[in-house]
Amino acid sequence: MTTLKNGLSEDLNRQGNEHFSHGNYTDAYTCYAKALECDRLTGDRRALAATLGNLGNICAVSGRREAAQEYYQEVLELQKILGDEKGIGTTLANLGNLRADAGEWTRARAYYLEALDLMTKTRDEAAKAVLYSDLGLVSRETGKFDDAVRQYERSLTLMRRLGNQGGIADAWRMLARTFLMQQRYDDAIACCQTSLSVAERSRDDLRTGGARYILAQCYEELGRLEEAGALLEQVVAMDRKYQLPKLQENVGRLERLRERVAALASLELKESRS
Repeated sequence: MTTLKNGLSEDLNRQGNEHFSHGNYTDAYTCYAKALECDRLTGDRRALAATLGNLGNICAVSGRREAAQEYYQEVLELQKILGDEKGIGTTLANLGNLRADAGEWTRARAYYLEALDLMTKTRDEAAKAVLYSDLGLVSRETGKFDDAVRQYERSLTLMRRLGNQGGIADAWRMLARTFLMQQRYDDAIACCQTSLSVAERSRDDLRTGGARYILAQCYEELGRLEEAGALLEQVVAMDRKYQLPKLQENVGRLERLRERVAALASLELKESRS
């Protein structure tokens, strides 16, 4: 009976992961919750930790930070009992992400640094590559731009070593955003174009859209409104295709940009006639 329940838990988690990957968070949560019932009955700590982690992830992406915190804390206790140092590092990073989402940068950084120590000890290079980017975000959002650049460059180095094309595109995009915040437009544009090139080669629509979004912002701030508008049109098309949450926000931004372009064109026409 225990074996059957373990198999059912694995199947439910697999179904939940499939729903999660397609953005069907409600269905994913339902699958994980059913798997949790099985795991509590069997007492399989490793299976229980995996399911609780999945529940924490679902709550985190759905904005339910307190519920995610509770799930991750239970995962952490189980991983400590199991002596799973690699898993502990991942969970600490997840807890850091929750605090970063809440804008609690000091607490986020503390979790990240604790996770980094364990990831270094367990030689979890893939997790470290992501964590350096997380540390870069904390530095960027607290105005420590030089450190942010260093962290993103560390992430980029590891992503290259691992051959993680998505991670490479992300690192270049995060560098671009950091330079944009400093109004270092040439550097920001160069990083955006590199991120865009990597994402396009990988046929990664979402990362392509992310690079275009920042590139559009660069052009808008430089007054290159028509170029910004053309890029933003592509971003909005991507938002519609995948029903992304920023669709309405970006539609509004595009409309305002078009109005500015039209107003400038009208002004130039009047000046040419006078």
